[in-house]
Amino acid sequence: MTATHALVPATREVGVAAAPGDDAGRWELIRALGALCSVAPPDGWVISDAIGLRPWSRAEHTAVFVLDLPPHASIHLGPEGKLGGDGADRVAGMWRALGLVPPADADHLAALLALYAELGQAGDACQGSDTRRRLDHARHALLAEHLMSWLPGYLAAAGTQHAASGWAALTAAAIRREVDRMGLPGELPAALREAPAPLGAGDGLGELLDALPAPVRTGFVLTQADLVGAGRQIGVGVRRGERRFALRAMLEQDPSATLAWLGAHARRWVSLHRHGTLAGPAQDWWADRAASTSAVLDSLARSVA
Repeated sequence: MTATHALVPATREVGVAAAPGDDAGRWELIRALGALCSVAPPDGWVISDAIGLRPWSRAEHTAVFVLDLPPHASIHLGPEGKLGGDGADRVAGMWRALGLVPPADADHLAALLALYAELGQAGDACQGSDTRRRLDHARHALLAEHLMSWLPGYLAAAGTQHAASGWAALTAAAIRREVDRMGLPGELPAALREAPAPLGAGDGLGELLDALPAPVRTGFVLTQADLVGAGRQIGVGVRRGERRFALRAMLEQDPSATLAWLGAHARRWVSLHRHGTLAGPAQDWWADRAASTSAVLDSLARSVA
């Protein structure tokens, strides 16, 4: 098994869903779902057609996977909500532990799902029980530590986008089957056990603006599309560009309404986490963090008013 092979997009014909006992179809489906968020149209159309999904336009693919919801673990688990840093290093360590050279985008969902499928296929082809156990253990660690730590929330966010809703539902179903087969440990993933502090009522404006774009700090995903919708709802202008600067401009225009909207957004995410299709210990953590953020934001909105 090589890192290069693990990242090859799925272009062979696969079924809409793997049949019971059809592990070959199971791995191909998982690999294909990952490849779809990486391979831009029209190259990805053969993959979406093979698994029964509506093909995306180039604009739709860019809007979801490049602009609003880049599928990188580090964005969702890092303290700044950005690429790289400790979140990316933690995932790269998984590749190194397997004796592989981490690819440039080791924390990208396409790479993670391809690696998961590669480990599964290698385990199926393995003749020795000890080696198979080690491969299964590695696959379980990948699922529990580097997918379930952030993917349920990411898929919940993608599911609210019309273009990506079908892909998100099919990906969630495939991952749910893996969780049902593999199980999850009772303890939280390391990324959540070592997560930075949540948003606090005593934090200043700078700390608030730093925390809001970082899912691991707030418990929710906040996209540019969310901010545009908020601007329409509360009647403020939304600046193009980085969300931090857009949020600053919104708070300068109407701090009470902006904070109240953010508090409601956090409460919506509590529900998304609690009622998600990929329940587990990590989801309780995410729901609790969103609830804490909601309380802080509501308090700030009242104090500003």
